[in-house]
Amino acid sequence: MNPQINPARIDFVTLKLFCAVAQSGSITKGAHECSLALSAASRRISELEETVGISLLDRTARGVTLTQAGHAVMQHALRLFQGFEQFSHELGEYSKGIKGHVRLWANMSALTEFLPSALSQFLKEHPEIQLEVEEQISGDIVRALMDGIADIGVFAEGSPTTGLDTQVIGNDELVIACSKSHPLSKKKNISFEECLNYDFVGLNRGSSLLELTSRSAEKLGKQMRLRIQVRSYDAMCQMIAVNLGIGVLPIQACASQIQAMGLVAIPLTESWAQRKLLLAIREGSTLSPSATLLREHLLRQCA
Repeated sequence: MNPQINPARIDFVTLKLFCAVAQSGSITKGAHECSLALSAASRRISELEETVGISLLDRTARGVTLTQAGHAVMQHALRLFQGFEQFSHELGEYSKGIKGHVRLWANMSALTEFLPSALSQFLKEHPEIQLEVEEQISGDIVRALMDGIADIGVFAEGSPTTGLDTQVIGNDELVIACSKSHPLSKKKNISFEECLNYDFVGLNRGSSLLELTSRSAEKLGKQMRLRIQVRSYDAMCQMIAVNLGIGVLPIQACASQIQAMGLVAIPLTESWAQRKLLLAIREGSTLSPSATLLREHLLRQCA
């Protein structure tokens, strides 16, 4: 793709049309969705391809499909639309008298463990600030920070942090959780290798915790026997409680569920079981005054 694309030649109407065409597989349907005449829509698509210097659509009698370059354009267009929506939303909040807006993305451990009380205190001290909090897996948080979608991220170490300014704000000890009737329940501590002889309950694919444990198993020349995968720590505890397997859980975040469901928490002997939680921003980014206040507040809370 031509690196010298003139942004003045690409407008939001054309990008919206391109996405509509790509999603519907038809220039006719895309034109209708964007309230454009078919001829005008075809001309806009052709001009877009001429501007970027490469074909974005494969045209057949049955419709159109994206080329590899077309997929890249669509991904960037969707990201632009998301950014514009956030821009519009934030300006609307300023017009309503809200003086600041911060986008915080955090993983499940952070949101379960220490963020609720820290954020509650922050909003009491700064009621004029609008706080947008999203629970995401660690890898997605890193990408959101790099893309400017999130202002501040909190996630477990293990994900690549190149391009980020990170600080440790907490510990996240991992343990093996099992039912009281499980063969491992009498163990005082245990190696992860011994655990691999048993069925596991795990989080869905994409979670940093599943990635960490899967990599650790591979280094031992084995595989985790994942019997079931769920979306939350609470669901993991419920599955473990009915003997569907054992699970690796962060004890600080899951202590209440482990106790309430009568589970046994066994310390792991591996060094990787002692994880750290990181607070991160994009390296070199200039935070808004509101985001700076939140970052400093979280660092003080965890000092």
